[in-house]
Amino acid sequence: MAQSNKQKQLETRRQELRREIEKINALRAENKSKEKSQLSLIEDFNYKISVLNNLIKVTNQQANLLTHEINNNQKKIDDLREELKLLKEDYAAMIVKSYKSKNQQSRIMFLLSSNNFKQAYKRLQYMKQYANHQKEQGETIKAKTAELQQINQNLLVQKEEKQKLIAENKKTQNTLEKERAQHRSIMASIRKDLSKYTSQIKAKQQEAARIDREIERIVRAEIAKSNKNTSSSSSSSFALTAEEKVLASNFVSNKGKLPWPVEKGFVKARYGKQPSLIDRSLTVQRNGVLITTEKNAKARVVFNGTVIRVAAIRNSNPMVMIKHGNYITVYKNLSKVYVKEGDKVKTKDVIGEVSTSIEGDTILNFSIFKDAQTENPASWIYKM
Repeated sequence: MAQSNKQKQLETRRQELRREIEKINALRAENKSKEKSQLSLIEDFNYKISVLNNLIKVTNQQANLLTHEINNNQKKIDDLREELKLLKEDYAAMIVKSYKSKNQQSRIMFLLSSNNFKQAYKRLQYMKQYANHQKEQGETIKAKTAELQQINQNLLVQKEEKQKLIAENKKTQNTLEKERAQHRSIMASIRKDLSKYTSQIKAKQQEAARIDREIERIVRAEIAKSNKNTSSSSSSSFALTAEEKVLASNFVSNKGKLPWPVEKGFVKARYGKQPSLIDRSLTVQRNGVLITTEKNAKARVVFNGTVIRVAAIRNSNPMVMIKHGNYITVYKNLSKVYVKEGDKVKTKDVIGEVSTSIEGDTILNFSIFKDAQTENPASWIYKM
């Protein structure tokens, strides 16, 4: 049962990864006519390579588990065959003994030769028990034969499944090699002028840091606003009403189960400090996640709350900030906004449209705050 559950989990994960690759391929096809920068291309290839690697790993785990199950089934078959052989030998000996007994004297004579009624009764019971035992042996052989046939059928199915997984893994390996070849080609081009690309990364990081600082300033301003008419002197946490405490509690109880802020998409860049894909000596810091989605994708609320800010920070597209008790979700890089400050919103309500860049990338920058501190969205969003 444990192996069967593990196999189901692996199959679920494998299908998730396959759907992820389908999304990547669909978005690539959608933006095929767009001229992308080398930095954007390397990010795309790097992500797909990581997903392909995970798919190969999961498929290998499935194949290994199937091998283990096949070996177990093979041992069961060997054991059952040996057991069946002994049962048949025992049954044959019993039939022969019964036949000889019939030749020597009839059952009636066997009963009539009893010394008394009690002995005759016991002999009758013995004859019944012996007949029942013969019948039980026959039924046991029949059941063991059926069990052996079922295990053999299961074994054939498992072997077919394993062969399919191996064949699929070969295709995935071929795709991975092609992706890696293109990745190496782009990286070789980048290395010829690494200093230029390093400067671009630094500039983008500085711009992202500037926007993050501005968002943090807005969050602190909202905290100060919430504490204005209370006795709280904290500058890092919200003073909550009873209703807001309930909302925050509900938000926390849904940790790991919140819906994605877009209907379709995948995480192109993750939260926190990570080395640059171009220059490993550089560290890239993100206060949220970058979610690649389809063109004209709608941004949607991940939980009930109130819109506290609709703003466009200098040199960036509009963003929406939604408060859920002492938690805030931020939806950046919108081309259109459908809500205004003070609006009450519910889970999955559409609040705007994600902006598409000149290069064809449609990316939502999504982040979560607990009071003045950022949180990893992957810990909150379902299967992120």
